[in-house]
Amino acid sequence: MDINFTLEQQAFRKDVREFIATRLPSAIRERLRQGHLPNREETITWQRILAERGWSAPHWPKEYGGAALGQVERLILLDELYRAPAPLPQIFNMNMLGPVLMQFGTLEQREYFLPKLANMDLWFCQGFSEPDAGSDLAALRTTARREGDYYVVTGQKTWTSTAQWADWIFALVRTDPKARKQSGISFLLIDLKTPGITVRPIRSIDGTDHVNEVFFENVRVPVAQLVGEENKGWDCAKFLLTNERTGIANVGLCQERLELARELVAHTGTATEDPGLQRELAVLDAEIRALELTNYRFLLTASEQAALPAFASILKLKGTEIQQELHMLLGKLAGDDGLEQPPSAERGPHLVQRYLFSRALSIYGGTSEIQKDILARAALA
Repeated sequence: MDINFTLEQQAFRKDVREFIATRLPSAIRERLRQGHLPNREETITWQRILAERGWSAPHWPKEYGGAALGQVERLILLDELYRAPAPLPQIFNMNMLGPVLMQFGTLEQREYFLPKLANMDLWFCQGFSEPDAGSDLAALRTTARREGDYYVVTGQKTWTSTAQWADWIFALVRTDPKARKQSGISFLLIDLKTPGITVRPIRSIDGTDHVNEVFFENVRVPVAQLVGEENKGWDCAKFLLTNERTGIANVGLCQERLELARELVAHTGTATEDPGLQRELAVLDAEIRALELTNYRFLLTASEQAALPAFASILKLKGTEIQQELHMLLGKLAGDDGLEQPPSAERGPHLVQRYLFSRALSIYGGTSEIQKDILARAALA
């Protein structure tokens, strides 16, 4: 199957490429090319440049600072950002919290938060996982006790990405301890400067502090920062996770990393001496193409509502598998220099570090085992 883009979609891709080529700072592009993840300053800088075209929140309505792009145009934009490479729109603001506020938030919440999310005036992180409630989010134990116009929050979140950079956190809390697991949960927006909050970095295998523990000790949160109905936060969580998983296939990233692998192979001249490496590159190329076709096929032949959640699980499962294979290959191509910890800028790309980071891809956003369960239930339905 070929992807038959319309003339308008082809023109849109050309426009995106030209915008990135002229506006993306070269220092950011090169740092990402070397295998670094974008830092806070780089993300905010590029986010605000994208916001000039509404592309920081491409699928949002224009009234909230978005571009109201269709699904195909949105994927075109993401593919070109990955292939540049450039920082993507901040996922917690744009793909997770923003759509939740549009679906469940009050008018006041939408008017106050959405423009700030789109322009990165506020950076949100996600407070879902807990020490004994990872993939089983409904087992969370962080409590929020109502006292007049406030909730008093006590508990702990863990594996909280970018909490060290964030201004606010959206969190699932238990407001009715007597209800069954999926009930009695509420969705709160919490300012991380509120007294009683402690953020403690967790050093991960790649040597970075990307994830954190967040502790709440009698933290007073205004009731006005409740999203949706009290004890109905599970509805918000399910809606949010569907949006999270649709973006994890990352076809453009796979294409950009494969291109880098080919460049490294050509530079070292190992391809002609290693037929196995040639085969590995060819297999990855075919798998990425199949992932891309699967992604667009669902968009072009079925409504999003009909395709989800099985569609999201297919993309999440296969997309993360391919990304891990690519990062493993790049780590091997980095050779002995790539084993240096922390990596030295003078001794080549940070590809082994990026490989180590990639081991988490099959865990966050719902583990591969969870995705397989979803697909099995869909097949039997």
